[in-house]
Amino acid sequence: MFPAAPLLTFLLLTLSITGSPVEVRNSPVTLPIVRRPNVSNSTVNLLQHDQARAAALKHRRRHHHAGHTPVTNDNVYYVAAVGVGSPPTIYNLIVDTGSSNTWVGASADYVATKTSINTGQLVEVAYGSGYFDGTEYLDTVTLGSGLTITKQSIGVASDSEGFYSGIDGILGIGPVDLTTGTLINLPETTVSTVTHNLYKQGTIPHDVVSIFFEPSSSKTEAKGELTFGGIDATKYTSDIAYTFITTTSPASTYWGINESIKYGSKTILSSTAGIVDTGTTLILIATDALAKYQSATGATLDDATGLLVISSARYKALKNLDFHIDKERYTLTPNAQIWPRSLNSQIGGTSGLIYLVVNDIGTTSGQGLDFINGYTFLQRFYSVFDTANSRVGFAKTSFTNATTN
Repeated sequence: MFPAAPLLTFLLLTLSITGSPVEVRNSPVTLPIVRRPNVSNSTVNLLQHDQARAAALKHRRRHHHAGHTPVTNDNVYYVAAVGVGSPPTIYNLIVDTGSSNTWVGASADYVATKTSINTGQLVEVAYGSGYFDGTEYLDTVTLGSGLTITKQSIGVASDSEGFYSGIDGILGIGPVDLTTGTLINLPETTVSTVTHNLYKQGTIPHDVVSIFFEPSSSKTEAKGELTFGGIDATKYTSDIAYTFITTTSPASTYWGINESIKYGSKTILSSTAGIVDTGTTLILIATDALAKYQSATGATLDDATGLLVISSARYKALKNLDFHIDKERYTLTPNAQIWPRSLNSQIGGTSGLIYLVVNDIGTTSGQGLDFINGYTFLQRFYSVFDTANSRVGFAKTSFTNATTN
């Protein structure tokens, strides 16, 4: 069911005094991920989903309340094939840096095997655009080519909403502290994430996970990669620059960083705290920052999608959008700022229109979580989430300046 595991000795150690993660080549720490668009609906409200998630992240909502949880049709996820049990049943799980619990049962039922242990603990997590609740199990989890975790905590859903057909749950790779309060009867207890358990059990040399996305303008599945325990030097083209996790709450709870944003030479968002999140598709920025961006780009609001739209003439005049993180600058070219035009129908858009992927987070700046660098940012850069050193790293890839949109 999984490819034969290569030898771990293919790991090439490149540790330096700065504590950089190991470099990984052809090792069993790599897990393929694929982009799965929602093909069940043609009128997905992408912005509604992302803003609902942003609101939940800001308020650290862990539990849903009947009748009060907004559920939206999601547009696109990156999913990984994860084995649970022995022998393993394969589940398609969303890769999520904004949450830390791993769970199954949204589509395919959980299959108990000889390694399954029911702890009897109730578990529940709300995501803004959906939720799950169920029972905690300990079980063997297999990631990719032979990465096996024993007695990994997983949630087995008895109820879930907001996940389209073919999505079985979530592979949570956020910080461990995000699991606090998810076990209903043990509100002060944390649950070890899959990354942390891989490290604790000696399977990987460092408590780090790296992510590579391949942008696509096609309705077919696009490819990506998770690398546990190190970095894959074949996936990036520049040095990796690291920034420490912000101390500003609530962004500090997640993979939170400080950054400022410029459109051309104009600062639209002064240095502030926000997060990096694979579960958000768009790039969301504070309301006042978006107003400056909209004015500078000449964009207008599209009522059907809620997204900003620009004319062909405005697109030709579009300037770079620069994200300043510490001393580094990460540039989204004009093409990187627009939704793939061939996929307009998937978001309820109109053929031929040019939609921008930058939108409103829903609150003004100064709230402690003033931006979310979502998938449309991350697909242009290699990202490293380093728990041991409390930092996030970015590097350019061969897709940073792609013109596929």
